Amino acid sequence: MNIVALSPPPSDRRRWFALGVVCLAQLMIVLDTTIVNVALPSIQRDLHFAQGNLTWVINAFLIAFGGFLLLAGRLGDLLGRRRVFLSGVVVFTLASALCGTASSQGLLIAARFIQGIGGALSASVILAIVVTEFPLAADRAKAMSAYVFVAVAGGSLGLLAGGALTQALNWHWIFFVNLPIGVATFALGRALLPADSGSGLRAGVDWLGSTLVTVSLMTAVYAIVQATSHGWGSPQVLGFGALAVALMGAFLAVQARVANPIMPLRILRLRGLVGSSAVRGFLVPGMYSTFFLGTLYLEHVRHYSALQTGLAFLPWTVTVGILSLGITARLIARLGAMRLLLAGLSTVIVGLALLVSTGPQTSFFPTIFLAYLTIGLGIGSSFTPLLTIAMADVPPADAGLASGIVNVSQQVSGALGLAVLGTIATNHSRALEAQGHSLAASLVGGYHLAFAVGAGSIAAGIITTLIVLRPLVRRTAPAAEAAAQPLRLRERERLAALEREAA
Repeated sequence: MNIVALSPPPSDRRRWFALGVVCLAQLMIVLDTTIVNVALPSIQRDLHFAQGNLTWVINAFLIAFGGFLLLAGRLGDLLGRRRVFLSGVVVFTLASALCGTASSQGLLIAARFIQGIGGALSASVILAIVVTEFPLAADRAKAMSAYVFVAVAGGSLGLLAGGALTQALNWHWIFFVNLPIGVATFALGRALLPADSGSGLRAGVDWLGSTLVTVSLMTAVYAIVQATSHGWGSPQVLGFGALAVALMGAFLAVQARVANPIMPLRILRLRGLVGSSAVRGFLVPGMYSTFFLGTLYLEHVRHYSALQTGLAFLPWTVTVGILSLGITARLIARLGAMRLLLAGLSTVIVGLALLVSTGPQTSFFPTIFLAYLTIGLGIGSSFTPLLTIAMADVPPADAGLASGIVNVSQQVSGALGLAVLGTIATNHSRALEAQGHSLAASLVGGYHLAFAVGAGSIAAGIITTLIVLRPLVRRTAPAAEAAAQPLRLRERERLAALEREAA
């Protein structure tokens, strides 16, 4: 028998290329969330923004993105995920062009809102596409690792890109850079993503439920982002927060009565999805405290430039990237998702503890370097197991909705955590400065308290994991293993057939 090198069948190549397409779209969205932060001073000078109005360049995107995620995920189940994904890429790309050509404050804010809608349409179905394209546990873990790398590490790349583009050209190019990426993503997506029709709209669309959940989420995010400037006890925050809760209650009541709900309440009985979303809600604030408050520490205390700040986060980015090359997937196969998740969460706490030890004169090596390296190890070891647990028992028909829930848990908890930790850091810094401490020492003291609270949030995630997820994983692991056996058998038979053909 002649020995020949076997290349993967076309279907296998296509799905891995398809993974690259959706990850490219995710990278474009993640980059946009951080690349704008670097250019805010330039945007403020050019368009004459007042300091209070400038936040809407960020908030307009966050409100639209967080508000439309759940609806967009369900539309993917009903209309087809490929169609919703490509529609989102088109909307995001066109809105990016509009942002880049904006010559007034109102136009830029409106374009950012539209950009958020496009981002929600694309991001909401990415996980669903990954889950349906990779049914085997080993392949799915590798695909999830690639997604995590893009979703987590893209932020620091945004700082680098934003600093380079703003310094070399001008702020308009932070939006124009999305145009070639968006066009390439759309073209490759049409060619490589599998066509799916979804379950269809034959039974009609739950327009009332869709409106209620979208407005509720948008109102909740609006209340959260207003807390930074108005305070948690302000009428704006309390009023809009209460309205968001009331709208969500009305939404759940509607879902229990209508025949074709936009969010079938059976999805909430999936303990892995709901429990992992709760753990993610504790993890993300700790991660965001590192990223955003760590950026402020480097720029305001250590006086790093935007480019130097982006480079400082490379230990985090590179570590997550190395883990995504298959290391996390192999660790999940060897240790199990639960053990790896607990180890990852604990490692993030160690990294945050190192950041608490920094001061106004702390050099990058070794303390800051080791802190970001350790946090990268923890994040890279936590997100993939969380995604694996979340999507493990989701029916294929509900994968888009589940993907939307995963994204909502991350975006809402991220916005909430950033607002809470930012307020804690600001208030503590002001108190220290009033006591006579220097500005640098006061800022560091505020950041230290926020990092400590972020570590406490992750500790709460560990407790939730032990109480909610560990019993679930122990109970479902044998069943999942048994269910995977027929798939593995078919895979071995297919490879054997290829070897016989090659011979």
